[in-house]
Amino acid sequence: MGDRSEARQLLRNQFSFCENSDIRGLQRVPSHFRKPRRRIILKNGNCNIHRPESKRQRFAFLQFAKLVNSSWIFTIFVFLATLLLSWFLFAVIWWLICYSHGDFEPEHLPPFQKENNYTPCVYYIHGFASCFLFSIETQHTVGYGIKATTDECPEAIFVNAVQCIIGFIMQGIMAVIIFSKMTLPRLRSQTLLFSKNAVICPRNNQLCFMFRMGDMRKNHIIDANVRAYYVRSERTIEGEILDHHQIELPLMVDGCKTGLFFNWPLVVFHRIDKNSPLYYLVPSDLNQDRFEIVVLLEGTTQSTGQMTQARTSYVPSEIKWGKKFEVLLNFNYDRREYEADFSKFDELLPISTPLCCAAYIEEYNQMQVKSSSSSRSSIQVDFTPRHSLGEINVGKLKDNFVNIYSSSSGNESDGEKNEK
Repeated sequence: MGDRSEARQLLRNQFSFCENSDIRGLQRVPSHFRKPRRRIILKNGNCNIHRPESKRQRFAFLQFAKLVNSSWIFTIFVFLATLLLSWFLFAVIWWLICYSHGDFEPEHLPPFQKENNYTPCVYYIHGFASCFLFSIETQHTVGYGIKATTDECPEAIFVNAVQCIIGFIMQGIMAVIIFSKMTLPRLRSQTLLFSKNAVICPRNNQLCFMFRMGDMRKNHIIDANVRAYYVRSERTIEGEILDHHQIELPLMVDGCKTGLFFNWPLVVFHRIDKNSPLYYLVPSDLNQDRFEIVVLLEGTTQSTGQMTQARTSYVPSEIKWGKKFEVLLNFNYDRREYEADFSKFDELLPISTPLCCAAYIEEYNQMQVKSSSSSRSSIQVDFTPRHSLGEINVGKLKDNFVNIYSSSSGNESDGEKNEK
Protein backbone atom coordinates (compact mmCIF):
# COMPACT_ATOMS: atom_id res chain seq x y z
CA MET A 1 0.00 0.00 0.00
CA GLY A 2 2.90 2.33 0.68
CA ASP A 3 4.28 1.90 -2.84
CA ARG A 4 0.88 2.63 -4.37
CA SER A 5 0.40 5.79 -2.35
CA GLU A 6 3.82 7.01 -3.40
CA ALA A 7 3.03 6.23 -7.05
CA ARG A 8 -0.33 8.00 -6.73
CA GLN A 9 1.32 11.10 -5.26
CA LEU A 10 4.06 11.13 -7.91
CA LEU A 11 1.56 10.96 -10.75
CA ARG A 12 -0.49 13.74 -9.18
CA ASN A 13 2.65 15.85 -9.04
CA GLN A 14 3.12 15.20 -12.75
CA PHE A 15 -0.44 16.33 -13.48
CA SER A 16 -0.17 19.44 -11.32
CA PHE A 17 3.02 20.36 -13.16
CA CYS A 18 1.21 20.07 -16.48
CA GLU A 19 -1.62 22.24 -15.17
CA ASN A 20 0.75 24.95 -14.00
CA SER A 21 2.71 24.86 -17.24
CA ASP A 22 -0.55 25.13 -19.15
CA ILE A 23 -1.29 28.45 -17.46
CA ARG A 24 2.19 29.84 -17.72
CA GLY A 25 2.93 28.52 -21.18
CA LEU A 26 -0.05 30.16 -22.83
CA GLN A 27 0.51 33.57 -21.28
CA ARG A 28 2.40 36.02 -23.43
CA VAL A 29 4.75 38.49 -21.85
CA PRO A 30 4.11 42.07 -23.09
CA SER A 31 6.74 43.27 -25.52
CA HIS A 32 7.72 46.27 -23.37
CA PHE A 33 8.57 43.89 -20.50
CA ARG A 34 10.69 41.53 -22.54
CA LYS A 35 14.43 41.74 -22.47
CA PRO A 36 16.08 42.32 -25.86
CA ARG A 37 17.11 39.00 -27.37
CA ARG A 38 20.84 38.73 -27.83
CA ARG A 39 21.93 36.51 -30.70
CA ILE A 40 25.29 35.62 -32.15
CA ILE A 41 23.96 34.66 -35.61
CA LEU A 42 21.40 36.91 -37.30
CA LYS A 43 18.42 35.53 -39.18
CA ASN A 44 20.08 36.30 -42.52
CA GLY A 45 23.12 34.22 -41.54
CA ASN A 46 25.54 37.05 -40.79
CA CYS A 47 27.67 36.77 -37.68
CA ASN A 48 26.69 39.39 -35.09
CA ILE A 49 30.26 40.00 -33.90
CA HIS A 50 32.07 43.34 -34.20
CA ARG A 51 35.85 43.19 -34.46
CA PRO A 52 37.59 46.50 -33.64
CA GLU A 53 40.25 47.46 -36.16
CA SER A 54 43.79 46.61 -35.07
CA LYS A 55 47.18 47.61 -36.45
CA ARG A 56 47.37 44.43 -38.49
CA GLN A 57 44.07 45.25 -40.19
CA ARG A 58 44.93 48.76 -41.35
CA PHE A 59 45.93 47.53 -44.79
CA ALA A 60 43.43 44.67 -44.86
CA PHE A 61 41.58 46.35 -47.73
CA LEU A 62 44.41 45.25 -50.04
CA GLN A 63 43.96 41.57 -49.19
CA PHE A 64 42.43 39.24 -51.75
CA ALA A 65 39.73 37.87 -49.43
CA LYS A 66 38.76 41.38 -48.34
CA LEU A 67 38.27 42.53 -51.92
CA VAL A 68 36.26 39.41 -52.78
CA ASN A 69 33.94 39.68 -49.79
CA SER A 70 33.49 43.46 -49.97
CA SER A 71 30.77 45.23 -51.91
CA TRP A 72 31.12 45.95 -55.61
CA ILE A 73 31.36 49.68 -55.00
CA PHE A 74 34.29 49.28 -52.61
CA THR A 75 36.08 46.82 -54.91
CA ILE A 76 35.69 49.03 -57.99
CA PHE A 77 36.86 52.05 -56.01
CA VAL A 78 40.03 50.18 -54.98
CA PHE A 79 40.62 49.12 -58.60
CA LEU A 80 40.29 52.67 -59.93
CA ALA A 81 42.47 54.12 -57.19
CA THR A 82 45.17 51.51 -57.84
CA LEU A 83 45.15 52.11 -61.59
CA LEU A 84 45.28 55.89 -61.26
CA LEU A 85 48.10 55.66 -58.74
CA SER A 86 50.15 53.32 -60.94
CA TRP A 87 49.63 55.50 -64.02
CA PHE A 88 50.67 58.61 -62.12
CA LEU A 89 53.77 57.04 -60.54
CA PHE A 90 55.08 55.70 -63.83
CA ALA A 91 54.25 59.01 -65.53
CA VAL A 92 56.50 60.74 -62.98
CA ILE A 93 59.25 58.17 -63.67
CA TRP A 94 58.99 58.74 -67.42
CA TRP A 95 59.05 62.49 -66.92
CA LEU A 96 62.22 62.22 -64.79
CA ILE A 97 63.91 60.04 -67.41
CA CYS A 98 63.10 62.49 -70.19
CA TYR A 99 64.04 65.50 -68.06
CA SER A 100 67.40 64.03 -67.07
CA HIS A 101 68.16 63.28 -70.73
CA GLY A 102 67.33 66.84 -71.77
CA ASP A 103 64.33 66.01 -73.91
CA PHE A 104 62.42 69.05 -72.62
CA GLU A 105 64.93 71.60 -73.87
CA PRO A 106 63.38 73.96 -76.46
CA GLU A 107 65.64 72.75 -79.26
CA HIS A 108 64.99 69.08 -78.31
CA LEU A 109 61.22 69.17 -78.46
CA PRO A 110 59.50 66.95 -81.09
CA PRO A 111 59.07 69.75 -83.75
CA PHE A 112 62.85 70.44 -83.74
CA GLN A 113 64.28 66.93 -83.19
CA LYS A 114 64.62 66.12 -86.87
CA GLU A 115 66.25 69.46 -87.69
CA ASN A 116 68.76 69.12 -84.86
CA ASN A 117 69.31 65.40 -85.51
CA TYR A 118 68.35 64.65 -81.87
CA THR A 119 67.17 61.24 -80.57
CA PRO A 120 65.08 61.41 -77.37
CA CYS A 121 64.36 58.62 -74.88
CA VAL A 122 60.71 58.55 -75.96
CA TYR A 123 59.35 59.94 -79.21
CA TYR A 124 56.69 62.68 -79.18
CA ILE A 125 56.94 63.63 -75.50
CA HIS A 126 56.14 67.29 -74.88
CA GLY A 127 55.58 67.39 -71.11
CA PHE A 128 53.98 65.63 -68.18
CA ALA A 129 50.67 65.13 -69.98
CA SER A 130 52.47 63.25 -72.75
CA CYS A 131 54.28 61.15 -70.13
CA PHE A 132 50.94 60.29 -68.46
CA LEU A 133 49.43 59.14 -71.77
CA PHE A 134 52.53 57.10 -72.55
CA SER A 135 52.31 55.47 -69.11
CA ILE A 136 48.73 54.32 -69.83
CA GLU A 137 49.68 53.02 -73.28
CA THR A 138 52.65 51.09 -71.91
CA GLN A 139 50.85 49.54 -68.94
CA HIS A 140 47.89 48.32 -70.97
CA THR A 141 49.83 47.68 -74.23
CA VAL A 142 47.54 49.99 -76.19
CA GLY A 143 50.20 50.76 -78.79
CA TYR A 144 48.84 53.75 -80.70
CA GLY A 145 52.04 53.86 -82.76
CA ILE A 146 53.12 57.49 -82.14
CA LYS A 147 54.91 57.40 -78.79
CA ALA A 148 57.64 54.78 -78.45
CA THR A 149 60.87 54.23 -76.55
CA THR A 150 64.26 54.34 -78.24
CA ASP A 151 67.59 52.64 -77.52
CA GLU A 152 69.06 55.99 -76.53
CA CYS A 153 68.24 55.49 -72.82
CA PRO A 154 68.79 52.05 -71.20
CA GLU A 155 66.78 53.11 -68.14
CA ALA A 156 63.77 53.77 -70.40
CA ILE A 157 63.96 50.20 -71.74
CA PHE A 158 64.10 48.81 -68.19
CA VAL A 159 61.14 50.91 -66.98
CA ASN A 160 59.15 49.91 -70.07
CA ALA A 161 59.62 46.21 -69.29
CA VAL A 162 58.81 46.64 -65.58
CA GLN A 163 55.62 48.57 -66.26
CA CYS A 164 54.41 45.98 -68.76
CA ILE A 165 54.92 43.18 -66.22
CA ILE A 166 53.18 45.12 -63.46
CA GLY A 167 50.28 45.88 -65.80
CA PHE A 168 49.84 42.17 -66.63
CA ILE A 169 49.85 41.25 -62.93
CA MET A 170 47.32 43.92 -62.00
CA GLN A 171 44.95 42.95 -64.79
CA GLY A 172 45.20 39.28 -63.83
CA ILE A 173 44.43 40.00 -60.17
CA MET A 174 41.47 42.17 -61.08
CA ALA A 175 40.07 39.52 -63.42
CA VAL A 176 40.36 36.83 -60.73
CA ILE A 177 38.68 39.02 -58.11
CA ILE A 178 35.79 39.91 -60.43
CA PHE A 179 35.28 36.25 -61.38
CA SER A 180 35.41 35.18 -57.73
CA LYS A 181 32.84 37.80 -56.75
CA MET A 182 30.49 36.71 -59.53
CA THR A 183 30.67 33.06 -58.45
CA LEU A 184 30.55 33.58 -54.70
CA PRO A 185 28.82 30.75 -52.79
CA ARG A 186 27.28 33.50 -50.67
CA LEU A 187 25.06 34.43 -53.60
CA ARG A 188 23.92 30.82 -53.82
CA SER A 189 23.16 30.69 -50.12
CA GLN A 190 20.69 33.57 -50.50
CA THR A 191 18.32 31.19 -52.30
CA LEU A 192 18.41 28.70 -49.41
CA LEU A 193 15.50 29.33 -47.06
CA PHE A 194 14.96 28.55 -43.39
CA SER A 195 11.61 28.79 -41.64
CA LYS A 196 11.02 31.95 -39.67
CA ASN A 197 10.08 29.94 -36.58
CA ALA A 198 11.01 26.58 -35.18
CA VAL A 199 8.46 24.35 -33.47
CA ILE A 200 8.30 21.77 -30.69
CA CYS A 201 5.69 19.06 -31.18
CA PRO A 202 5.38 15.28 -30.81
CA ARG A 203 6.50 12.86 -33.49
CA ASN A 204 6.08 9.14 -32.87
CA ASN A 205 5.10 9.88 -29.24
CA GLN A 206 8.30 11.82 -28.56
CA LEU A 207 8.82 15.58 -28.35
CA CYS A 208 10.94 16.95 -31.19
CA PHE A 209 12.47 20.30 -32.07
CA MET A 210 11.78 21.00 -35.76
CA PHE A 211 12.52 23.59 -38.43
CA ARG A 212 12.07 23.70 -42.18
CA MET A 213 14.54 24.45 -44.97
CA GLY A 214 14.07 24.79 -48.72
CA ASP A 215 15.85 25.66 -51.97
CA MET A 216 14.39 28.19 -54.42
CA ARG A 217 16.57 27.25 -57.42
CA LYS A 218 16.21 24.37 -59.84
CA ASN A 219 19.94 23.61 -59.60
CA HIS A 220 19.84 21.91 -56.24
CA ILE A 221 22.45 21.34 -53.56
CA ILE A 222 24.38 18.07 -53.81
CA ASP A 223 25.33 16.07 -50.71
CA ALA A 224 23.61 18.48 -48.34
CA ASN A 225 24.40 18.24 -44.64
CA VAL A 226 22.70 20.14 -41.84
CA ARG A 227 24.00 20.75 -38.33
CA ALA A 228 22.62 22.52 -35.28
CA TYR A 229 24.31 23.86 -32.16
CA TYR A 230 22.73 24.73 -28.83
CA VAL A 231 24.55 27.85 -27.59
CA ARG A 232 24.25 29.27 -24.09
CA SER A 233 26.38 30.23 -21.09
CA GLU A 234 27.44 27.32 -18.89
CA ARG A 235 29.14 27.09 -15.50
CA THR A 236 31.78 24.42 -14.95
CA ILE A 237 32.34 22.43 -11.78
CA GLU A 238 35.23 24.75 -10.94
CA GLY A 239 32.93 27.77 -11.17
CA GLU A 240 34.21 29.03 -14.53
CA ILE A 241 31.56 30.60 -16.77
CA LEU A 242 31.81 29.55 -20.41
CA ASP A 243 30.20 32.15 -22.65
CA HIS A 244 28.47 30.79 -25.75
CA HIS A 245 29.10 27.16 -24.84
CA GLN A 246 28.22 24.96 -27.84
CA ILE A 247 26.44 21.60 -27.77
CA GLU A 248 25.79 19.85 -31.07
CA LEU A 249 22.22 18.63 -31.54
CA PRO A 250 21.74 15.34 -33.44
CA LEU A 251 19.48 16.06 -36.41
CA MET A 252 17.52 13.82 -38.74
CA VAL A 253 15.41 14.23 -41.86
CA ASP A 254 12.99 11.31 -42.00
CA GLY A 255 15.49 8.47 -41.64
CA CYS A 256 18.59 10.27 -42.96
CA LYS A 257 21.37 11.95 -41.02
CA THR A 258 23.93 12.94 -43.71
CA GLY A 259 23.95 13.27 -47.48
CA LEU A 260 20.38 14.56 -47.75
CA PHE A 261 18.40 14.36 -50.99
CA PHE A 262 17.54 18.05 -50.98
CA ASN A 263 15.21 18.42 -53.98
CA TRP A 264 12.13 19.66 -52.10
CA PRO A 265 11.49 21.48 -48.80
CA LEU A 266 12.48 19.32 -45.85
CA VAL A 267 11.53 19.36 -42.17
CA VAL A 268 14.55 18.70 -39.96
CA PHE A 269 13.92 17.44 -36.44
CA HIS A 270 15.87 16.78 -33.26
CA ARG A 271 14.55 14.18 -30.82
CA ILE A 272 14.40 15.61 -27.32
CA ASP A 273 15.70 12.73 -25.22
CA LYS A 274 17.70 12.52 -22.01
CA ASN A 275 20.90 13.43 -23.91
CA SER A 276 19.35 16.61 -25.33
CA PRO A 277 19.90 20.04 -23.71
CA LEU A 278 16.16 20.64 -24.30
CA TYR A 279 15.19 17.70 -22.09
CA TYR A 280 13.84 19.90 -19.28
CA LEU A 281 12.47 22.72 -21.46
CA VAL A 282 8.85 23.74 -20.75
CA PRO A 283 6.68 26.31 -22.58
CA SER A 284 7.21 28.95 -19.89
CA ASP A 285 10.97 28.83 -20.55
CA LEU A 286 10.40 30.20 -24.05
CA ASN A 287 9.45 33.55 -22.48
CA GLN A 288 12.33 33.87 -20.04
CA ASP A 289 15.17 31.49 -20.90
CA ARG A 290 18.22 32.67 -22.83
CA PHE A 291 19.81 30.38 -25.39
CA GLU A 292 20.27 30.17 -29.14
CA ILE A 293 20.11 27.31 -31.62
CA VAL A 294 22.42 27.92 -34.58
CA VAL A 295 21.66 25.99 -37.79
CA LEU A 296 24.19 25.38 -40.58
CA LEU A 297 23.38 23.97 -44.01
CA GLU A 298 26.32 22.94 -46.19
CA GLY A 299 26.50 21.38 -49.63
CA THR A 300 27.95 21.53 -53.13
CA THR A 301 26.39 23.74 -55.78
CA GLN A 302 25.38 21.64 -58.75
CA SER A 303 26.18 24.27 -61.41
CA THR A 304 29.60 25.45 -60.19
CA GLY A 305 30.81 22.62 -57.95
CA GLN A 306 31.65 25.05 -55.15
CA MET A 307 30.88 24.51 -51.49
CA THR A 308 28.19 26.76 -50.07
CA GLN A 309 26.94 27.36 -46.55
CA ALA A 310 23.74 28.94 -45.28
CA ARG A 311 23.20 29.89 -41.64
CA THR A 312 20.42 31.00 -39.36
CA SER A 313 19.52 30.82 -35.69
CA TYR A 314 16.50 30.51 -33.42
CA VAL A 315 16.12 32.21 -30.04
CA PRO A 316 13.45 31.06 -27.51
CA SER A 317 10.90 33.65 -28.67
CA GLU A 318 11.07 32.15 -32.19
CA ILE A 319 10.28 28.61 -31.02
CA LYS A 320 6.55 27.78 -31.06
CA TRP A 321 5.24 25.08 -28.74
CA GLY A 322 2.40 22.87 -30.01
CA LYS A 323 2.71 23.77 -33.70
CA LYS A 324 3.59 21.86 -36.85
CA PHE A 325 4.48 22.93 -40.40
CA GLU A 326 1.98 23.16 -43.23
CA VAL A 327 2.39 20.63 -46.04
CA LEU A 328 3.95 22.28 -49.11
CA LEU A 329 4.37 19.45 -51.61
CA ASN A 330 1.21 18.52 -53.52
CA PHE A 331 0.68 16.59 -56.74
CA ASN A 332 -0.82 18.47 -59.70
CA TYR A 333 -2.85 15.96 -61.70
CA ASP A 334 -3.24 18.32 -64.66
CA ARG A 335 0.49 18.87 -65.11
CA ARG A 336 1.36 15.44 -63.68
CA GLU A 337 4.07 16.81 -61.43
CA TYR A 338 4.61 17.82 -57.84
CA GLU A 339 4.33 21.47 -56.86
CA ALA A 340 6.01 23.12 -53.89
CA ASP A 341 3.98 26.09 -52.63
CA PHE A 342 6.60 28.33 -51.02
CA SER A 343 3.93 30.85 -50.04
CA LYS A 344 3.11 28.48 -47.15
CA PHE A 345 6.73 27.99 -46.19
CA ASP A 346 6.37 29.70 -42.78
CA GLU A 347 2.77 28.74 -42.05
CA LEU A 348 2.11 26.69 -38.91
CA LEU A 349 -0.79 24.50 -37.83
CA PRO A 350 -1.84 23.63 -34.27
CA ILE A 351 -1.18 20.14 -32.97
CA SER A 352 -2.03 18.85 -29.50
CA THR A 353 1.17 18.68 -27.52
CA PRO A 354 1.83 17.98 -23.84
CA LEU A 355 2.77 21.09 -21.92
CA CYS A 356 5.28 19.16 -19.83
CA CYS A 357 8.95 18.82 -20.58
CA ALA A 358 10.26 15.67 -22.23
CA ALA A 359 11.70 14.46 -18.92
CA TYR A 360 8.28 14.41 -17.23
CA ILE A 361 6.66 12.77 -20.24
CA GLU A 362 9.24 10.00 -20.28
CA GLU A 363 8.89 9.46 -16.54
CA TYR A 364 5.12 9.39 -16.88
CA ASN A 365 5.32 6.79 -19.66
CA GLN A 366 7.53 4.60 -17.50
CA MET A 367 5.06 4.81 -14.62
CA GLN A 368 2.24 4.09 -17.04
CA VAL A 369 3.93 0.86 -18.06
CA LYS A 370 4.47 -0.13 -14.43
CA SER A 371 0.88 0.66 -13.46
CA SER A 372 -0.53 -1.21 -16.47
CA SER A 373 1.51 -4.29 -15.66
CA SER A 374 0.34 -4.27 -12.03
CA SER A 375 -3.36 -3.43 -12.51
CA ARG A 376 -3.84 -4.79 -16.05
CA SER A 377 -5.05 -1.36 -17.08
CA SER A 378 -3.34 1.52 -18.81
CA ILE A 379 -3.61 5.24 -18.33
CA GLN A 380 -4.02 6.86 -21.74
CA VAL A 381 -3.06 10.44 -22.50
CA ASP A 382 -5.79 12.26 -24.39
CA PHE A 383 -4.25 13.97 -27.45
CA THR A 384 -7.52 15.17 -29.00
CA PRO A 385 -7.55 18.86 -30.04
CA ARG A 386 -8.69 21.35 -27.40
CA HIS A 387 -9.64 25.01 -27.31
CA SER A 388 -6.27 25.62 -25.69
CA LEU A 389 -3.43 24.45 -27.91
CA GLY A 390 -1.50 21.57 -26.47
CA GLU A 391 -3.95 21.08 -23.57
CA ILE A 392 -3.85 17.72 -21.79
CA ASN A 393 -7.12 16.49 -20.34
CA VAL A 394 -5.77 16.40 -16.81
CA GLY A 395 -9.20 15.73 -15.30
CA LYS A 396 -9.63 12.51 -17.24
CA LEU A 397 -6.14 11.42 -16.33
CA LYS A 398 -6.82 11.98 -12.64
CA ASP A 399 -10.18 10.17 -12.82
CA ASN A 400 -8.66 7.20 -14.62
CA PHE A 401 -5.85 7.07 -12.12
CA VAL A 402 -8.23 7.23 -9.13
CA ASN A 403 -10.55 4.60 -10.63
CA ILE A 404 -7.68 2.22 -11.28
CA TYR A 405 -6.24 2.42 -7.81
CA SER A 406 -9.64 2.61 -6.08
CA SER A 407 -10.73 -0.56 -7.84
CA SER A 408 -7.51 -2.31 -6.91
CA SER A 409 -7.76 -1.14 -3.29
CA GLY A 410 -11.46 -2.16 -3.21
CA ASN A 411 -10.58 -5.67 -4.31
CA GLU A 412 -8.06 -5.91 -1.51
CA SER A 413 -10.61 -4.73 1.10
CA ASP A 414 -13.15 -7.30 -0.14
CA GLY A 415 -10.56 -9.99 0.19
CA GLU A 416 -9.80 -8.94 3.73
CA LYS A 417 -13.53 -9.09 4.62
CA ASN A 418 -13.85 -12.56 3.15
CA GLU A 419 -10.89 -13.72 5.19
CA LYS A 420 -12.56 -12.39 8.32
